[in-house]
Amino acid sequence: MILAMTFASLAGVSAQAQTRIATIDGKKIAGGYWKTKEAMAALKDRREDLLKELKGLSEDVKKGEEEYKKLMDDANDQAVSPEERDKRKKAAETKLKAISELKDRAREFDRNASANLNEQAQRMAERIDEKIRAAVAAQAKLTPGYALVFDIAARGAENKTVVAYASEENDLTAAVLKQLNADAPPDTAKPEGRKEEKK
Repeated sequence: MILAMTFASLAGVSAQAQTRIATIDGKKIAGGYWKTKEAMAALKDRREDLLKELKGLSEDVKKGEEEYKKLMDDANDQAVSPEERDKRKKAAETKLKAISELKDRAREFDRNASANLNEQAQRMAERIDEKIRAAVAAQAKLTPGYALVFDIAARGAENKTVVAYASEENDLTAAVLKQLNADAPPDTAKPEGRKEEKK
């Protein structure tokens, strides 16, 4: 959330009038918005799916290494003919090459999965931020109207708070959250940590 947002409502404010300032808690809004929770759940599911695929590749590598070890043991069996040992050695070399290729695939999959997951998270965050900005703007334009809205949760250099103090008198956090969650599905509208009591 940007440190301050200037809205079109400024055009209707007299130049002589005092600038009206409101505040929000951007962290609280983002955390309480149902679409944020939905996005986080989707990312978690996607991450778990990717981890399962990566685990499958890792298990294939392990299985291949065990097969390679057996092939090498067979290739060193002095009880068989030299021709048979050479045949088994070539089979072991082929298996080793396949293992190397499988390891490369696993590393590439891991890199691509991480990059794709990060991109998906970035896109979701940007869409959510746009909706939050729009809701803040809508609430700021309501009577009596605010020219500026500061995010009290924002952090600046060295992770220090940007707003040292803000009265709750002009805080729009609850109103923004109410607007954002107005279209929340019934199952996501329930407050976290509360479960229906068993009768």
